[in-house]
Amino acid sequence: MLIRTRLLVLFLGAALFAYAQTNNPSTPVWWAKYQHLLANGANSGTGMSSSVMIGSNVDVSNECGPQSESYITLNPSRPSSLAAGSNEIFRDPMRGYFSSDSGGTWGGVDLPLPAAQGANGHRFGSDPSLAFDSQGNVFYSYIVVFFGNGNGINGTEMAVARSGDGGKTYPFVTFFSSFNGKDHFNDKPMISADTNATSPFKDNVYVAWDAASGGSSSGGLRFARSTDHGATFTVTRIDDPSGPGRVIAAVPFVGPSGEVYAAWNDIAANTIAFNRSFDGGVTWGAPGVVAAKTIPFDIAIPAISFRGALIYPACDTDRSNGPNRGRLYCSWADLNANGNTDIFTTFSDDRGTTWSKPKSVTDPLTGVDRFYQWLSVDPLTSHVNISFYDTRNDTTGQRFMTNVYFTRSNDGISWLSPNVRVSNASSNEHDCNGLFPCPGIDYGNQYGDYQGLVSFNGISHPVWTDSRNQQNFAPGCRTNLAMEEVFTATVR
Repeated sequence: MLIRTRLLVLFLGAALFAYAQTNNPSTPVWWAKYQHLLANGANSGTGMSSSVMIGSNVDVSNECGPQSESYITLNPSRPSSLAAGSNEIFRDPMRGYFSSDSGGTWGGVDLPLPAAQGANGHRFGSDPSLAFDSQGNVFYSYIVVFFGNGNGINGTEMAVARSGDGGKTYPFVTFFSSFNGKDHFNDKPMISADTNATSPFKDNVYVAWDAASGGSSSGGLRFARSTDHGATFTVTRIDDPSGPGRVIAAVPFVGPSGEVYAAWNDIAANTIAFNRSFDGGVTWGAPGVVAAKTIPFDIAIPAISFRGALIYPACDTDRSNGPNRGRLYCSWADLNANGNTDIFTTFSDDRGTTWSKPKSVTDPLTGVDRFYQWLSVDPLTSHVNISFYDTRNDTTGQRFMTNVYFTRSNDGISWLSPNVRVSNASSNEHDCNGLFPCPGIDYGNQYGDYQGLVSFNGISHPVWTDSRNQQNFAPGCRTNLAMEEVFTATVR
């Protein structure tokens, strides 16, 4: 989730929220979940943990009600073990998913939450991100939002939960970096772990997020490191403290020798910004620039017009033993020459000092929007892999319908064309296949703010929000809770 301004409209009886985009990051966009839980309370049941295979696509969540904003990771010591996560829109906890058969079948689990604050207080989780360390522990980062029953936001804090069984259970959790009220609101954390065998910082865990609600200069971009397997975290600030603090969507990533990098969207400068640490995240240099861009914060393209597609970087490093070992790659969405959103990449061979000219990775089609990319570099093959939403298969004539597509490069210069379609059914989160209001799909969240991808040994696993079953209802679900699901597929 992130910080955005919206005009909230409550569709009574349907529990749907629509927003007018204002491109002003001053109000939390998890507001839809907050309003639903405030008005209706949380659904008491846990999600179903079985999976449904649809061709080469797998329904990971298979739950009542909507999920969105998905993420996925893989155990490098046991590549058949995958862990994923998503937001629960109508329930309090975060949802975790686990697979021991390379994503063929999945189970589900709720993440721990702390006690509520104050009388009549409530709390919920948001913004999933996951990473395995070299010992097989999986770490799940998220934010916790505290609110009163009609008394507004009481505060937020960071959470990192740890699982030693591949994500089946999360018996350990660390809560830290608490703030009161909406001031310095913790938002959109991303997590990474150093799995490099020869790194002096092996198995350090890193989290980056923004705490700059309303553009607060004293909030800024936060970075936390743990050297004790997530038991404790040390927090510092890594953007320019003299700047406006208008940042969002930070991603930490690790180089082959333990270098720590972070990239984010600098809203004020309208750049993809960057910083680096060579001592395990203890000290950082002066922030630099990966690339300039056109869209400052988000953009209300037809497929996600109620929420607006967030602009964020997804970055990784080549940790293979190939000729590009140590190369940094970053990707983001921006407008192309035709005025449509497109996916761009760049790379650096000098640890982020200079970057190549940004290049589109998609097929050159007019009248097609792409958004919410994720990038993963295969640590064995060195292939650079990207998945993204794409509207080329839209049949409404309005660019409402999306599919997930995939592309790959050996070096970040030449990309696989034509791009490969991954999802075998389209999603339409704009008009619910012609029905309005759309029963069960939460317009305020739509696809969420991102989707995930992980690659290892020539196999990639994208994960995404999918509304193909939005008019179907699982057994036992209330009729107003349609199936907006988390899906995945194996790309070999």
